[in-house]
Amino acid sequence: MIIIRTLPETGKILSSLKMQGKSTGLVPTMGALHMGHVSLLDHCRRENDISIVSIFVNPTQFNDPKDLKRYPRNEEKDLEILRNAFCDIVFIPDLKTVYPEPDKRFFEFGNLDKEMEGRLRPGHFNGVAQVVSRLFQIIEPDRAYFGEKDLQQLAVIKEMTLMLGLPVKIRACPTLREDDGLAMSSRNVLLNAEQRKNAALISKTLKKAIEKTDMEVEELKKWVTETINRNPGLEVEYFEVVAGNDLQPLSQWCPGRQAAGCIAVRIGEIRLIDNIFFPNFVPS
Repeated sequence: MIIIRTLPETGKILSSLKMQGKSTGLVPTMGALHMGHVSLLDHCRRENDISIVSIFVNPTQFNDPKDLKRYPRNEEKDLEILRNAFCDIVFIPDLKTVYPEPDKRFFEFGNLDKEMEGRLRPGHFNGVAQVVSRLFQIIEPDRAYFGEKDLQQLAVIKEMTLMLGLPVKIRACPTLREDDGLAMSSRNVLLNAEQRKNAALISKTLKKAIEKTDMEVEELKKWVTETINRNPGLEVEYFEVVAGNDLQPLSQWCPGRQAAGCIAVRIGEIRLIDNIFFPNFVPS
């Protein structure tokens, strides 16, 4: 496994691979790796000659400085995980490498980044677009891999790639879950034992919601919110039923139209997100 940190190293190695006709896949991460990331890497390795994982905690996507400060970091453990998962190249840039100058670009995504996470975390998705487009510029991958757990982020990245005309194929990969159903997330390690136990209620409630599409949309939203909020350790920030193509909120079920349920839950100072796809509605 090759570890690179600078642009000259990156350019030299990747140019050589391209001259050899090797295809490259990228898994962008902020570290604190878990089996969900390994799953993305597995998808990447199957479709490309060379697998690349980037590790960079991007400050421009954090609208809360405290959240940025507490984000888990453990480079040594991350590298061990990647070696065991047979990653070819790890790109670990510093701030100046990714942003030699402050990135003042503003991306206009219409309503795509205004609801849900965009409403509660203003500027978050602009920061995501900045860093992912920058990584695409540096690495020039043939394909890039993202998890469906971050469904809104995935939609924003697809739109950004189209807007900029970037020749990168975006691959969406299924959410991996713990044995009790909790969606794998780097933030899970921040939960104490009691919080971790309570967090399992999120996925359990979403799973039950799949069976309740006989309810009206607003009724279902209320049911999910109240069910989770009954646990005093959990607080729902939002639960939205959205169209699968553009993630805009739905007020009623539309036969033949993709639909997903997206949720954010606060557990003390930690917030977790998750989503489900309703029966007969699958991700594009």
